[in-house]
Amino acid sequence: MTSRRDVLIGAAAVIAAPTRALAQAEPPKPRQLVINASGGSQIASLRQNYFNDFEKDTGIKIVDTSPTDFGKLRAMVESGNVVWNITEIGGQDGYRVTQMGLAEPIDVKIVDRSKFQPQAQMSHVFSPSCYSTVIAYRPDAFPGGAPKSWADFWDVKAFPGPRSLRNHPVDNLEAALTADGVAPDKLYPLDVDRAFKKLDTIHKHINVWWTTGQQPAQLLVDKEVVLATGWNGRFYDLIRKEAPLAMEWNGGILKQGSWVVPKGAKDQYWSMKVLAMMSDPKRQAANAEVLGYSGMHLDSNQYVAEKIRPLLPLFPDNLKKQIWLDQEWWTKNGAEMGERWNKWMLSKA
Repeated sequence: MTSRRDVLIGAAAVIAAPTRALAQAEPPKPRQLVINASGGSQIASLRQNYFNDFEKDTGIKIVDTSPTDFGKLRAMVESGNVVWNITEIGGQDGYRVTQMGLAEPIDVKIVDRSKFQPQAQMSHVFSPSCYSTVIAYRPDAFPGGAPKSWADFWDVKAFPGPRSLRNHPVDNLEAALTADGVAPDKLYPLDVDRAFKKLDTIHKHINVWWTTGQQPAQLLVDKEVVLATGWNGRFYDLIRKEAPLAMEWNGGILKQGSWVVPKGAKDQYWSMKVLAMMSDPKRQAANAEVLGYSGMHLDSNQYVAEKIRPLLPLFPDNLKKQIWLDQEWWTKNGAEMGERWNKWMLSKA
């Protein structure tokens, strides 16, 4: 006859079994994780808002490297010598990295993206933030009224002065077509011939074709140009420090800040734990206040200081004026566009 004590012991064992199983399921902790990112002020913010607490909570050291390099990611995966646990990739590379099989799928049991923006739901890409390519300018150069559109950027008579564009087809093709009157919802697939024809009309007015993110902001501060395109976070920091700059969100081109766990990387469970920490809306808001890049969690904006919200790309009044870059189009056409861009630049030399 089974005693009441035996029943209780048996029940306790049944209850404890799943707990032990869960504990056993967690893999051993590595000594460190290597996270590759863009560098600069971004790393400082990532440490402040994510990495330091992850190290404190887990005892796992995070080693950061930079810069981002798609070719290096591909070489690592193809050689089987993957030294990055997580790496950032370009905002236009999400579909490409997935299509080429260079990333592990995001583990939805660990990383909760159920309240993220729709654009942040890719199977193999984690997008905790977004940024935008926008027009920036010196207000003192336009006392009669600031430029408000890509058409204004192209209008050298109404808005005279030296300009700067990125030496890259991404964003410039969209900007040229928008300047030529193409409606935002009609941009894709891009009419490439029309875009380059429009770019022909602005080329001689571009004093500097920038290649690094900090260039356009510095060019404006130094008065080398009065109009420039650039990533909003680069202007955000200077505007908050009361530099004589302003941003125009109309026609901005949004991209996801994108991270992947490389295919075949070690310690994937713990990498997913890092991404889970980067999913927190309050942490995303704190990161946004430092860098100027909106969090992709739908609740993130409400935790941002009210005076800062209008300086972020997903602030509702800014979001409605912008478009999302079509990653799929660029995945299919990016290599061809790169070759055509280089030939076009050479033809203008």
